[in-house]
Amino acid sequence: MKDMNMPTTECVILLHGLARSAHSMDKMADRLSEQGYKVLNIDYPSRSYSIEQLAEQTISDALLKCEGMSVSFVTHSMGGILVRQFLSNHSVKNLNKVVMLGPPNKGTEIVDKLGNMPGFHFVNGDAGMQLGTGALSVPNQLGKANFDVGIIAGTQSINLLLSSLIPDTDDGKVSVESTKIEGMSDHIEMPTTHVFMMRNDAVIDQVINYLKQGKFEH
Repeated sequence: MKDMNMPTTECVILLHGLARSAHSMDKMADRLSEQGYKVLNIDYPSRSYSIEQLAEQTISDALLKCEGMSVSFVTHSMGGILVRQFLSNHSVKNLNKVVMLGPPNKGTEIVDKLGNMPGFHFVNGDAGMQLGTGALSVPNQLGKANFDVGIIAGTQSINLLLSSLIPDTDDGKVSVESTKIEGMSDHIEMPTTHVFMMRNDAVIDQVINYLKQGKFEH
């Protein structure tokens, strides 16, 4: 139930991951709305443009709808890279917190090893091709976080084939180590998979805790 004592002074922008849609963040949106936040669950064409183009257009448009309000972001996977890309070029004066779920902050080995295979670009688009682990990948050119960010990493996989391409513990798409970024405020590992973490009740509880307290419940 929505907390009627909490004024809606904060706008939370949700950004889904690569090859997903806003529908994947519906449960997160509902839970955050119940907490009294103004929630913008943004749908963007993740496979149609580069990360730079997606970040500029998607986030600029969303911020216009949060005018006069404190702004936080909750992102899944590549959505977190869009926020990093945007903040590398823009200052959001009323920015509060960012919570990233399974972000490929150092890229993913899946792109390194499968990127040249027939059909990979068709399925993942230009943005997907920019998510490798090399020094020239977009995530690895964006530098440290100069904003308040908490990161949730999954430790379970339902895709053992993809996990075999990733060193150490992973969520089926991104290693725990790759989710980390210099300058992050908090980081937590949770027993959830990349594809379902944004719908996981325990993950959503941690997101709400971070937005309210600035930390996860360890």
